[in-house]
Amino acid sequence: MSHDRTDEPGTDEHLETLDDQPAEERAELPDIETGRYLYCLVQTDADASLETTGVDGEPVSIIVEDGIGAVVHACDGIYDSANLAQIRRWLVRHQTVVDEAGQAFGTPIPFQFDTIIRGDDSAVREWLREERATLERALSGLADHWEYRVEVVEVDPIDDETLTERDERLRDLDERIGDSEEGTAFLLEKQFDQRLAELRAARRESLTADLEERLAAEAREVHALERSPSASLADDLAGGESGSNGGSETLCRLTLLAHEDDEDAIGSILDDVAANEGLEVRFTGPWPPYTFAPELGGGDDGAASDTDRPNSQP
Repeated sequence: MSHDRTDEPGTDEHLETLDDQPAEERAELPDIETGRYLYCLVQTDADASLETTGVDGEPVSIIVEDGIGAVVHACDGIYDSANLAQIRRWLVRHQTVVDEAGQAFGTPIPFQFDTIIRGDDSAVREWLREERATLERALSGLADHWEYRVEVVEVDPIDDETLTERDERLRDLDERIGDSEEGTAFLLEKQFDQRLAELRAARRESLTADLEERLAAEAREVHALERSPSASLADDLAGGESGSNGGSETLCRLTLLAHEDDEDAIGSILDDVAANEGLEVRFTGPWPPYTFAPELGGGDDGAASDTDRPNSQP
């Protein structure tokens, strides 16, 4: 089983969305004179600091109000470019700052790339005061919990011949195809292909359901992801995942929210899966809880966030 941090949640999905947007839509950007770019929220003391640089090399600061800190940098506009390589550099830097904040202060609430509050530090403090109850509840609920990603890949998928040997219905159809005239054989071949697809899907679903059940005993939340994320220029830039690669097949992709103390137990479950011949398990994390964090920063609170923009991340 491989366990690494090479593919952080959110990066490629955002690039794929940008790749689909017409240039004229990307140009429709909110007008901001003074703003604070938001990376994440953390629980911290009033004198907290984070010695790092953010998107485009901007100096990062922490604005703290009553124990809740917003990790920010000063800005005067949205970050947008038709150059996807530039977008990726910004995204990676954004996520690096969130990672560093998590290492320094514990589990953060991360914001999407390009979430900006209009105004100066006082506007951020006012927002923190107004939303304190919600933010405190979210930070406390996520404390010491992290996101993990799991992908189970069949490196040598079972072939049609083996499935036919194992399934009585397929054997029957195969024999009838050989004994039938062209028109009837064509219809039987369609039934044969449908049966193959059903068996493969049932096998994937059974493995996924069993794994989800076992992981749910250790993790707080477990969610299935699409097996085959859509390919785009983002995959070329990032070496992104795909549902099938070089003859291998992704059987399932899952995202977990789990307490940091349960990482070893989760790893043990995945080791059991990886012990099955022909299966490979890719386990990444711990990440800040991108998938499981509450949505904050959009709507009527004065933020010019990703959710307001034509190229927003899904």
